Amino acid sequence: MVFRPQSAPERLREVVLSAEAAGVAELWLWEDCFAQGGLTSAAAALAWTQRLRVGVGLLPVPLRNPALAAMEIATLARLFPGRFVPGLGHGVLDWMGQVGSRVLSPMTLLREYTVAVRGLLHGDTVDVDGRYVNLDDVALDWPPRQVPPLLLGARGPKTLRLAGEVADGVILDSGVTPEMVRAARPEIDAGTVAAGRTDPLRVVAFVEVGTSAEQVVDGAAAYGEAGVDVVVFQASSEDPDAEPLIAACAALGRG
Repeated sequence: MVFRPQSAPERLREVVLSAEAAGVAELWLWEDCFAQGGLTSAAAALAWTQRLRVGVGLLPVPLRNPALAAMEIATLARLFPGRFVPGLGHGVLDWMGQVGSRVLSPMTLLREYTVAVRGLLHGDTVDVDGRYVNLDDVALDWPPRQVPPLLLGARGPKTLRLAGEVADGVILDSGVTPEMVRAARPEIDAGTVAAGRTDPLRVVAFVEVGTSAEQVVDGAAAYGEAGVDVVVFQASSEDPDAEPLIAACAALGRG
């Protein structure tokens, strides 16, 4: 389920508690400019719950130094082992321009950033002198004992292949259809083959759906058959309240 940023931050607590009570597996947050902070919201949601996994899809990489991002992710991973799922991405380029952080090569930045953050989370000492990422003998004092999967938000073939090369999974945004998922899988797989990887990547898809239990079941089945591991349902931007979808999931649990 998604807590959309069109909902006020003070509504987050009631939504996450309802989601946990309904048996929802994961609640996802967005860090859209200029709405709620993704990491602060995730920390609150995790602290209010006992079982619910919380994802941020996604953290725009131009907004944070990669060392700071790794520190924040590692802290949440240590405080709430196995319950935090971070996602990285280009961010909306117009928004990045508004804050003076737009770069000439978003792909280069995303590659350098993801490799650096993933290395830090795995306890490596990172030295990199890249086009955008520059770290000198940096290592986390408190790397996570249980390293969370680091996902990349992707749309085009180049970013999908990059996710296959350097990330632990991919986030497909809300415009994706089952047919688009099937088309994306070869691009992701091409990246894993190019990197010589054999570990499976986690594929997450955001899906806008109605509020009946039947639509939830049908949506999950269609996307699962297309190759999605985690289907994340969301309400529309016009009616962003997650509570009706949570109620539909609760009804499925009771059934």
